[in-house]
Amino acid sequence: MLRQLLHRSLALALTLSGAAAMAAPDFNVTLPASYSGGAQDGRLLLILAPAEQAPGREPRDMVNWDGDAIPFFGIDVNGWKPGQVQKFDARAFGFPVRSLAALPAGKYRVQALLNRYETYRMGDGRVLKLAPDRGEGQHWQSKPGNLYSKPQLLDINAAPGGTVQIALTEQIPEIAPFVDTPYVKRISIRSERLSKFWGRDVFLGAFVTLPWGFNEHPDARYPLVINHGHFPSAPSAWRETPPDPGLLPVYSKRFNLEGYNRIEQQLAWENFQAWTSPGFPRVLMVEIQHPTPFYDDSYAVNSANNGPYGDAIQYELLPEIEKRFRGLGQGWARFMFGGSTGGWEAMAVQMFYPDEYNGAWAACPDPIDFSHYMTVDLYKDRNAYFQPNRFKRTPRPAHRNWLGHVDTTMEDTGLWELTLGTKGRSGDQLDVWESVYSPVGPDGYPRRVWDRLTGEIDPVTVAYWKENYDLAHILKRDWAKLGPKLRGKLRIYVGDMDNYYLNNAVYGVEKFLRQANPPSDAVVDYGDRAEHCWNGDHMRPNAYSRLRYAQMVLPWTVERMLMTAPAGADLQSWRY
Repeated sequence: MLRQLLHRSLALALTLSGAAAMAAPDFNVTLPASYSGGAQDGRLLLILAPAEQAPGREPRDMVNWDGDAIPFFGIDVNGWKPGQVQKFDARAFGFPVRSLAALPAGKYRVQALLNRYETYRMGDGRVLKLAPDRGEGQHWQSKPGNLYSKPQLLDINAAPGGTVQIALTEQIPEIAPFVDTPYVKRISIRSERLSKFWGRDVFLGAFVTLPWGFNEHPDARYPLVINHGHFPSAPSAWRETPPDPGLLPVYSKRFNLEGYNRIEQQLAWENFQAWTSPGFPRVLMVEIQHPTPFYDDSYAVNSANNGPYGDAIQYELLPEIEKRFRGLGQGWARFMFGGSTGGWEAMAVQMFYPDEYNGAWAACPDPIDFSHYMTVDLYKDRNAYFQPNRFKRTPRPAHRNWLGHVDTTMEDTGLWELTLGTKGRSGDQLDVWESVYSPVGPDGYPRRVWDRLTGEIDPVTVAYWKENYDLAHILKRDWAKLGPKLRGKLRIYVGDMDNYYLNNAVYGVEKFLRQANPPSDAVVDYGDRAEHCWNGDHMRPNAYSRLRYAQMVLPWTVERMLMTAPAGADLQSWRY
């Protein structure tokens, strides 16, 4: 019976494949002759959303790698002049359908988008074509200036073969600037270090949330706490007015909660109420805007491809913030927290600048041990996509739910990013890690840690990663020097069913920290069956605790300052 079912399934697959090969059209995408922006470079994407999945939605907003993935294809364009056509045919690279020739027949809403690149003439002489951030946090779907077409309905069954004409008639508008509030001030500075590296002016931005009573206490000087994470367009979990009673509820797929937008507003309002209540810690809360042409932030460290972001933040941005807003300006009065990307940043920056900070609260950090780079052991494995066996190919998983059910593999992730952009320009996770951890490759772009098509791991790149960015290795290698400086400063939290398997890397680091000599006095804790991004709250689910970092972290920062501040330190002016 099983053999019969397998034969039937194979026959059906071949039939569908053959039908798709006969039915799929080519696509001609035109940059209108009326476009005044001149010749364009970039990544041109063709997106086909099944009509039944896309009522009222734009296909560009539906592109993903998970169980709801839809077909899309990408080609590089260089010097594309207005009036000219770019053609998508069976040779265009796609995900999750590799080729248009294999596209299943059906009805689709079709849209094209050009993620525009600029030419960077780097300080070291390299010439690169990259997508600059335009205030949106490196989201190609909403990047101001990107060109796109209006969606159109296509029935492949009704019109087999032929050519579909698409024109990029629309352009994403600029983003309105943030308006300061009585509590939140946005600042921007030109970084001399980064401008020299990139060969053009580079600015660092930050939202600084002022403590209650800032203007009424002109002699007070304040500790500084950085909330590390992805690109902020406004302060996180912050609302100075009550929730909107007329807000229409929006469902959250991630948390399986109806009306999650209402929950976010309510907890943001509660955060503001706590911030302005008697006895709440008075600090400068900082969220940094440091996008790169590769991602929505730089990972807050120096790197060969991104430049000296760590030093620029530490020695250019923070001194300016502390000068303008009366910061204490000393390591004992600076702290960090964050989750995921922000968790890795908090831990890494605490390690790389150990005297400049007094504590890091790292939740669900990106891989802190490259022996557990998600589900890949970079030091032992030869292939990132498949587990080794002479007789079968077992795909490595990349994303699961709290029950362990997998909807994405490592190969899926690699091919998805390769469709979004070649040469590390996808703007997504694997590529950003390479932009941070890798040396510069032979082509001037980040050197690949593994081949995106085959998954074959490059040991030369891995060796560079190990010595410079494997936090577990660096802790062990340098503990004699780092240990005394980090004692009591590290707090690491992760769910034991993290969707991206990030808990695996924490286990090895925990083992070392618990037996380290001199003692680490670190805190490492796990959330039972908790997914990404558990942050240490055993009382609330992730959907709620992720909006309460300030209430969780700030009491610890005060406790630690009172315990560790040097003699004569100001422990009074900010405690009102």
